[in-house]
Amino acid sequence: MNATVPIKNTQAETDLIARFEAAKDALPGSVAVAALREGALGQIRDKGLPHRRVEEYKYSDLRAFMKSAAPLAAGTEQSDAQNALNFLESFADLDRYKIVLANGSYLPALSDVEALAGEGVTVSNMADFLAGEEGAQALSFPKTGASDGVVALNTAFVQGGVILTVKDGAEVSKPVELIQLATASGAQAVRNKVVVGKGAKLHLLESFTGDTGNGEINTVFDYSVADNAQLAATRVIAGKSDAAHLYTSIATLGADAEFKSLGFIAGPRFVRNQQFVNFTGENSEAKIYGVSMAGGEDLADQTLIVDHAVPHCNSREFFKTVLDGRARGVYQGRINVAQHAQKTDGEMMTQALLLSEEAEMANKPELEIFADDVLCAHGATSGQIDEDLLFYLRARGIPEDEAKTLLVLAFLSEAIEEYGEDDVTEGLEARVRDWLAGH
Repeated sequence: MNATVPIKNTQAETDLIARFEAAKDALPGSVAVAALREGALGQIRDKGLPHRRVEEYKYSDLRAFMKSAAPLAAGTEQSDAQNALNFLESFADLDRYKIVLANGSYLPALSDVEALAGEGVTVSNMADFLAGEEGAQALSFPKTGASDGVVALNTAFVQGGVILTVKDGAEVSKPVELIQLATASGAQAVRNKVVVGKGAKLHLLESFTGDTGNGEINTVFDYSVADNAQLAATRVIAGKSDAAHLYTSIATLGADAEFKSLGFIAGPRFVRNQQFVNFTGENSEAKIYGVSMAGGEDLADQTLIVDHAVPHCNSREFFKTVLDGRARGVYQGRINVAQHAQKTDGEMMTQALLLSEEAEMANKPELEIFADDVLCAHGATSGQIDEDLLFYLRARGIPEDEAKTLLVLAFLSEAIEEYGEDDVTEGLEARVRDWLAGH
């Protein structure tokens, strides 16, 4: 007879339970959505926050990091959000459309709704959708992400977000930036759904700015890429922050679809950027890139699961990490190939550059293959700056600090440039230089 040992809640988990009781009546959603929220909180109550005994969180113990949990952030005045936008630095020099959320709520008055409508893009309020008869559909996911603890935390507390729909055949002429602002301290839980119609094309930029104090930021993106459609998603998680930054993407790809993503991490103390990619149609391709920089006591976690459930699909994963001080980097990547997913071509590589003796990198690439006619490979490297290359640059009159900066920039730029979205390359490389200037 097996006995279930009850978990003793930490202070953060106790705070989360109290937060839910205080906020549940005000959170948006139908009766069905409320039931899903209760079930998700039950998962946190029974199992606790994800911790090192959960294999997927072995190197990123959220339970140990979160000593307490702040209440949800309050709503914001439009003027406060506008002031925050005036200091936005994410993609400031790039001509793009903007969709604005502040403290978890969608602000259509500050978003380019009419201009996007002219491009064939509609933007809807997630909070309104959750309150409707079909609201529960927005909180359901494929098997690869459904039971994740961070996703459950988001489901319990989701305040709002947007549903962005690109009509069939539309090719949006400029990138669309989805901006999450924090104008008050407190936690944020946001759910965004992005639907790219058949033959459509979109470049989505995802950024966050502001200070939440010790309130965690938990954002889930649900991407649906239809047949023959293309989606590129560039995510920037940057700036000093003591809060836990938790980002999840769940992508579902149709036939002949193309999906690219780049997760860029630089600054926060605790970041987990996790992605789940599901192939549901043949002859599709996914290219997933990651660039991480961490110093001091920071942790940067890039986690990825690619599920090849159908034949004739390709996936490429390429991740670069630079660590300084006592920082920790994590890469967990797994390619699943189902028994009938013949002619799969999957390849992943993770490379880390350690700038100090105390920095640590955990690389965990995995292949789980049940088909026999496939091409799959993985690789991982960790090391320090090449002394021969450093000597070569210094011998030509370049100061040591500048020489190191050039080598680190070249190391990280390989992933940024292979990503291939030229409109963001310069801005991302500038952020690399800014981070290196402080380290």
